[in-house]
Amino acid sequence: MVLKKNIKIYTTENCGYCKKAKTLLNLYNVDYEELVIKNEKERDNMTNLSGGKRTVPQIFINNLNIGGYDEIYSLHKNGDLKKLLI
Repeated sequence: MVLKKNIKIYTTENCGYCKKAKTLLNLYNVDYEELVIKNEKERDNMTNLSGGKRTVPQIFINNLNIGGYDEIYSLHKNGDLKKLLI
């Protein structure tokens, strides 16, 4: 039995890097939960979970913060993202 990964991505509206990160996740055909930040309380929650990072996107796989777009793109390029997602 394969366990489904818990993937969350914190975004804001009209964020280009958020759209790129979601496109990258979609390449792997995985389900993820998008949490759109609309106020400071929501950003503060994300910041607490991410160890102080306030920029979006912030991506979590099984509650592990992997970072933002640059980090997920790097993982994709070196083949490690596939390993995290399967």
